[in-house]
Amino acid sequence: MINEATLAESIRRLRQGERATLAQAMTLVESRHPRHQALSTQLLDAIMPYCGNALRLGVTGTPGAGKSTFLEAFGMLLIREGLKVAVIAVDPSSPVTGGSILGDKTRMNDLARAETAFIRPVPSSGHLGGASQRARELMLLCEAAGYDVVIVETVGVGQSETEVARMLDCFISLQIAGGGDDLQGIKKGLMEVADLIVINKDDGDNHTNVAIARHMYESALHILRRKYDEWQPRVLTCSALEKRGIDEIWHAIIEFKTALTASGRLQQVRQQQSVEWLRKQTEEEVLNHLFANEDFDRYYRQTLLAVKNNTLSPRTGLRQLSEFIQTQYFD
Repeated sequence: MINEATLAESIRRLRQGERATLAQAMTLVESRHPRHQALSTQLLDAIMPYCGNALRLGVTGTPGAGKSTFLEAFGMLLIREGLKVAVIAVDPSSPVTGGSILGDKTRMNDLARAETAFIRPVPSSGHLGGASQRARELMLLCEAAGYDVVIVETVGVGQSETEVARMLDCFISLQIAGGGDDLQGIKKGLMEVADLIVINKDDGDNHTNVAIARHMYESALHILRRKYDEWQPRVLTCSALEKRGIDEIWHAIIEFKTALTASGRLQQVRQQQSVEWLRKQTEEEVLNHLFANEDFDRYYRQTLLAVKNNTLSPRTGLRQLSEFIQTQYFD
């Protein structure tokens, strides 16, 4: 485990790409222990000059879309291209332990064994959208360790699409055809954040269904306002099982990155993402401090009970809580 005495040496080893040190650094960042949090802050501050060079990708999709199979095929393609690949697989959390349930690493055997790949299952810990609170910081650690492509895989349910897209360069929505999910997948929120829609399982006797689904997605994309002026989202098909169409997806990602880099948009997006992350973390930290105050926590519970019993309107409850905070902290 990284400690105060070994921090400088651990940073050096991390910069050299040692996977064991990267894993230890991630464990430190994920820890909720106050001493570990203070140490991880020092670590993150020290590595910031070495971050930002990786391509940040997100892959999400409906359950059964074959995300792990796709990531294995896609990751191995990148490795053959001479790139180092890191996968942060955000799992649903166990309601008892808070730990990962699925263990995506066990479903990407070839990628897990590759010397230039790193896979880290991360519990979502009940965070909105299935994205770990620390996922962004884990990406920074991977970048400092020299990984060229960092991929965040999410559970693909609820509002995870929007949540994850806010911390990545390129967002890929993995879909399947013929499973009754074609129309379900065409949601405004999804279409607005997806840079690429990939229809997987284009194999066997599923080609006709895939072609129909592709047409549906393309039609939906063309009636929506573009996310970026520089890029028209595309719909691609592949068979991750048969490893077909994977290279076309990579070429499209490169085109996306080239277009946004040339216009300066990619840098602007990353800067805005950092600002949004700080704002969100500030809000969470303020709330944590508020509820750590026993007087506020007690007053909040009393107000909540009154609202539940219809003896107080939510608007009045909010006003009273605001006045309490003003009196306690600002007067």
